[in-house]
Amino acid sequence: MDDRYDVVVVGGGAAGLAGALTLARARRSVLVVDAGEPRNAPAAGVHNYPGREGMPPAQLAAISRDEVAGYGGQLVTGRVTGVDRDGDEFTVTVDGGRTVRARRLLVTTGLVDELPPLPGLAKRWGRDVLHCPYCHGWEAADRRIAVLATGPLAAHQARLWRQWSADVLLLLHHEPAPDAEEAERLAALGVAVVPGPVAELTVDADQVTGVRLASGEHVECDVLVAGPKMTARSELLGSLGLAAEPVEMFGHVLGEQVPAGPSGATSVPGVWVAGNVADLSAKVIRAAGAGITAAAAINADLMEEDTRQAVARHRRVREEAFTEAGWEQRYQERPAVWSGRPNPQLVAEAAELTPGRALDVGCGEGADTVWLAERGWRVTGVDISKTALQRAAQHAREVGEQVAQRIEWVHTDLLRGELDEGAYDLVSAQFMHLPPQPRRELYARLAAAVAPGGRLLIVGHHPQDLRSTAHRMHYPEMMFTAEQVAADLDPQQFEVLVAQTRSRGAVDPQGRDIVVHDAVLVARRM
Repeated sequence: MDDRYDVVVVGGGAAGLAGALTLARARRSVLVVDAGEPRNAPAAGVHNYPGREGMPPAQLAAISRDEVAGYGGQLVTGRVTGVDRDGDEFTVTVDGGRTVRARRLLVTTGLVDELPPLPGLAKRWGRDVLHCPYCHGWEAADRRIAVLATGPLAAHQARLWRQWSADVLLLLHHEPAPDAEEAERLAALGVAVVPGPVAELTVDADQVTGVRLASGEHVECDVLVAGPKMTARSELLGSLGLAAEPVEMFGHVLGEQVPAGPSGATSVPGVWVAGNVADLSAKVIRAAGAGITAAAAINADLMEEDTRQAVARHRRVREEAFTEAGWEQRYQERPAVWSGRPNPQLVAEAAELTPGRALDVGCGEGADTVWLAERGWRVTGVDISKTALQRAAQHAREVGEQVAQRIEWVHTDLLRGELDEGAYDLVSAQFMHLPPQPRRELYARLAAAVAPGGRLLIVGHHPQDLRSTAHRMHYPEMMFTAEQVAADLDPQQFEVLVAQTRSRGAVDPQGRDIVVHDAVLVARRM
């Protein structure tokens, strides 16, 4: 077991495994804890499950466990002995010792069949002592079937079983005789009514042979139908404030189940139930379907939570990205953030220009600044990070003293600092991505810093790169096109020489060759 999961599934029956499979396929981390006490263990086969008809329950469970594990789900044999809420999550205790954390819970602990207290009955349960005609009717067809009355639904059960056999008895046991209308129905179907309490089940050669009445009379049958009281295994949920509620039909309590909505969501946030713990009548396939439905609801709930957390992180990064502390942390986490090579669009646009005075905005580790200085420019490199400027100055010294002497390094936050107007023959801003309003304000000041006849060079990541595997910082509002920047320039002061999208080769974080796109603006101040 790991220490934390998206979902812990308590119970490894059809509902639990179907839910776990759905969640694992949704790439959620899932742990299934199962005590190994399936309700259908005595049954020879699972029925009414297309594709799995007649398959032994243990075989179906083994296949399902393998499928869950195949998608990365984890399964352990054990008993969940405690669940406690821990903030928005849960602490789950397994076998009284190991604890794990879970963001959500799917409880599929099933139910317990409380059988009538008839000697010999429990040992035959699921073999020739049955309760569900849809689960076992075909296998009991044309045999002698005796229905043990345990409530007001007994006559209805006898008439239902009559579909599978013409030889059906109704053993009244401790129940009153049917009224005249019901007696006529039973008579019309050929169902005999046997009065008197039943004392015991008789068995010979590992086969039910009948029942013995308290009077001593022996009534022959091959199959005994006995409806149990079905009670949800809900003790675990009690600590979370969830309790099972009675399920009644015709005034008779059939058992208890945990109330839940259509998706299995309970009144406790983060807790879902599925299968017999929430639906006493659910057969295997319906329990599996309920597990899938609950899993989809859980995944959707987790997705909403993941989105809320992502939005919070997104906002936090956006708020911190333009602070000095944020940039300092970024530079200090790595020995080098950038490639050390000048940006290609700067090389393309400035290689043939006559050197003069240049401003490199957001110079980082100084590759562009040094490249310009090597070509005779007197350059002011400006950045918000002292660490970046220290690396840039070291890079300049390594290139040569003459280059280093042509550079002035300035530590400032340009969103707040001042710029000399009309002072630079070239102002270069490479990949300065800011929220729209601060970007417009800064670019206006950069434009004002350009000397008459000088050039303004703005380069940014084009918005279409957000659709690539380049993994740009995903803030669409901070991306821009060259045309958008050009539209903000005063046409009385600037002649736009270039406003275009340029593609170039790159390598994405997975090492794949890709094409990225630069928004390139070149404007000359008139």
